[in-house]
Amino acid sequence: MSRARSICVVALVFLIAHPVLAETNTVYNFLRTDVSSRAAGMGGSFVGVLGDPTTIFYNPAGLSTISNPMGSVGFFKHLLDINSGYLAYSQEIQDAGFVGGSVLYTSYGSFDKTDEGGNNLGTFSAGDLAVILGYSNLLDENLHYGINVKYIHSSIDEYSSSGVAADFGILFNIPESRFTVAASILNVGTQLTQYGSIEEDLPLDIVVGASVVPRGIPLLLHVSFHKLNAKTEDFGERFRSFRVGGEFTLGPSFQLRFGYDNEKRTDLKVGSSAGLAGFSGGAGITVSDYRLDYALSSLGSIGELHRISIGATF
Repeated sequence: MSRARSICVVALVFLIAHPVLAETNTVYNFLRTDVSSRAAGMGGSFVGVLGDPTTIFYNPAGLSTISNPMGSVGFFKHLLDINSGYLAYSQEIQDAGFVGGSVLYTSYGSFDKTDEGGNNLGTFSAGDLAVILGYSNLLDENLHYGINVKYIHSSIDEYSSSGVAADFGILFNIPESRFTVAASILNVGTQLTQYGSIEEDLPLDIVVGASVVPRGIPLLLHVSFHKLNAKTEDFGERFRSFRVGGEFTLGPSFQLRFGYDNEKRTDLKVGSSAGLAGFSGGAGITVSDYRLDYALSSLGSIGELHRISIGATF
């Protein structure tokens, strides 16, 4: 398949899918949360990043850009007693393509349980879990595609809900220009069981992004637009959820990162001030085949989020 034809086919698929996916989403919203420390440090702008096993959470097409088997594990400290973590792994299977797997969980801590009269009945907990399997390969010389399948489970006390979903992604990389353009459709699926009698939508998301490494500058610069399927009366509002991220490589063992999430900054504004809401930063240290990443994401006056990840190349 020629390069031009490949691009036209993929573009047609996304154009057809766009009106179908323009839904209002309400359940399993933990799937929208930034996962890895590297991605969070770059403001969540990660759909076109290469060579990282955590691209399975943002664009499964990125799995086929790894050069060796890779794994990553991370922990996410949210506000109050909310904690989250993940485990991800990807590798190439000779003559078959690239595969990946991951587990993502969120624990919301424990809560006091009372009856209608306010009598204490003990405590209960709540949590979310997603198990993801991914596959990726090449359509053309520099055109990658990928698909994930997910099983999702959510629980509150003795009540629970489960669902299944899929992600679809493409990634076009031009090595000689150090330029990448990518797109993904995330969380296309349905509930298997509901909390109540009403079936809720999953957090569908259409994401488009691009990255470039300017010549002479050790900087990976990435920009992405999220929630392009969101319903809005103003066409310009469709592009309010954009993110910008950068990663400076300061030698073979150290990276500094920065990020900006416009939607978070807008939504977290209190009065006329948003403080540092929407801004993020982080760093990565590589020692031999291991990498330690840290990220801090500001929520303005609400507080900040901390993430730490450890990655390994096998």
